[in-house]
Amino acid sequence: MANARRLRVVYDVSVVLFEGFELLDVFGPVELLARLPEEYRIIYVAPDTGPVRSSQGAEIVVPVSLKDAAHSDIVFMPGGPGTRCLVRDQQFLQMLSHVAAPASIVVSVCTGSAVLAAAGLLNGYRATSNKRAFGWASGHGDEVTWVRRARWVHDRNRWTSSGVAAGMDMTAALIGHLTGPEAAATAAREIELEIHPDPAWDPFADPR
Repeated sequence: MANARRLRVVYDVSVVLFEGFELLDVFGPVELLARLPEEYRIIYVAPDTGPVRSSQGAEIVVPVSLKDAAHSDIVFMPGGPGTRCLVRDQQFLQMLSHVAAPASIVVSVCTGSAVLAAAGLLNGYRATSNKRAFGWASGHGDEVTWVRRARWVHDRNRWTSSGVAAGMDMTAALIGHLTGPEAAATAAREIELEIHPDPAWDPFADPR
């Protein structure tokens, strides 16, 4: 196993952006992945190239459209207010499915799981979502087993997290799963982040 760890595996990660995405859903996980640039190559994709505005007002210039996106090992779907429209946007859902279905791993943060479910990408899987929007998110998908009490859920090649900051805990677990626990610990230490390693730890699942 020690020798296997020395063999570097590089993962191409497509991060899907859209109008009204949540900044921390994207750049919390990206901050961790970017600490390992030789293992994770990140590309931003969106329905169209050009600037995409987050729910906080920051704009990201996206170089690749979903229809032109190359194959990626990992497809990453964030949440945010914009997901409320995306679950009804059949053109977007078809483009997302075209990109995500062949990927080795599909990941979502927050209400991004509702979009994956609406696209049929969580059928037959367990998944979770933002607890404040859980009732809405869990109304999507025909064959999804929604797990309310979970910081994140890992079911085979699907990883879904609860709301916003939970995406960083899930990403650390994903890095640990793919690259090794040492890499995950180093990335978290470099950004002075205390990771919650238990996916069942979810104090936000209880009504408040």
